[in-house]
Amino acid sequence: MLTMLLYVTLGLALVLAARKPARRLFGAGPAFTLWLLPLLLAMLPWLPALPSGWIVAPALPVLSATPATIAAVAPVTFPAHWLLPLWLAGTLCCLLRLTIHYSQLLRQCHPLPDSMRHMLPGIPHASDRLRLHPAGPAVLWAPRSLVLLPADFLERFDADEQRLVLQHEFMHLRRGDALWSLLAEFAMALLWFHPLAWLALPRLRLDQELACDERVLLQSPQDEAKYAHTLLHSTGMDATPVLIPWLAQPQLKERLSMIQRQRPGALRRRIGFIGLTLLMVGGACMAQAASQPDRVTATQNATFNSRIPPRYPQDAIQNKQEGTVILKVLVGADGTPREISVDPATQAAPSLIKAASDAAMQWHFNPAMKNGKPIESYAKVPVNFSLDPMPAAPSTPHAPAPATQPRSTNS
Repeated sequence: MLTMLLYVTLGLALVLAARKPARRLFGAGPAFTLWLLPLLLAMLPWLPALPSGWIVAPALPVLSATPATIAAVAPVTFPAHWLLPLWLAGTLCCLLRLTIHYSQLLRQCHPLPDSMRHMLPGIPHASDRLRLHPAGPAVLWAPRSLVLLPADFLERFDADEQRLVLQHEFMHLRRGDALWSLLAEFAMALLWFHPLAWLALPRLRLDQELACDERVLLQSPQDEAKYAHTLLHSTGMDATPVLIPWLAQPQLKERLSMIQRQRPGALRRRIGFIGLTLLMVGGACMAQAASQPDRVTATQNATFNSRIPPRYPQDAIQNKQEGTVILKVLVGADGTPREISVDPATQAAPSLIKAASDAAMQWHFNPAMKNGKPIESYAKVPVNFSLDPMPAAPSTPHAPAPATQPRSTNS
């Protein structure tokens, strides 16, 4: 989860830095494809690992957990225990707000009168998606996108302006902007705590409008002046979830500036689409490859430096659940666990797997060595959960510490 969050943060930072230069070079349409980057990077932790040849050290000595370790190891309370419930509560609140807002807008929609429908210029074949709504002109997304028009649409705009506004709104539908907006709002619900997400959302909306404006003006280049005039004489509204308004108030300056600039030609836009897409996919593949340890031949495998035995879950004790959890731990060059996964051969209760993984995050290892230098490596650690009492530890002075107690080796 943390890895995915780091990738998303990297993607958002790169998009925020590159969106304006990409727009100047290739146009608003190709630049908008940059918003795929956070999504691509977020998927990396879930993709199959690239072929690699890291060292997997022989299994380390079995670490045992018995009910006695509950008393032997004092429970440690971390604020992190509250992070997941807090995140879930924030996400549910955002989704609930989104649902309520969408339901309210949908209830306020009314069918377009036939008298008004016949007077509208150049209605596309999807005229059944037109609705009357005070928030129009706008697009209401999901589950079936609708184009909202105000009741005074015919009075507010002249015939040419009506044509351009409708062309713009239906362009949103053809570009799939309703789906983009839906994904953006769901992402915001998941990333409600992330400052970069709040910074990125209005910029995504702006880039969406600029790309749509560009497509409309590429189809009707003779209407540039009229298009700018229509924007200037429109009443802006505040950005709102579930709606793509014709004009959000903060976007006016940027949209007028884009109309006045000379737009890149078809060849440069095509190069931009292809080049940016290849750059993003290539960058994502490189990021995934960089996250895999290099092939090495270790001269000394990873060993424990300190290990805290897991706490036997109370519900597992009550249900008399036992088993061995085999953990696969990516040990960093500094000896800390970078990644913990469970071997597919493990057949144990979920609570035992969680207890073993939680304990492993607190372990410290002597990293594997190559030519006298620490390197990354994987280590397999069997963790045995047994309800039988453990045998007493040997009492000789040089005997190793019991498996249920931390032991450290000075390096």
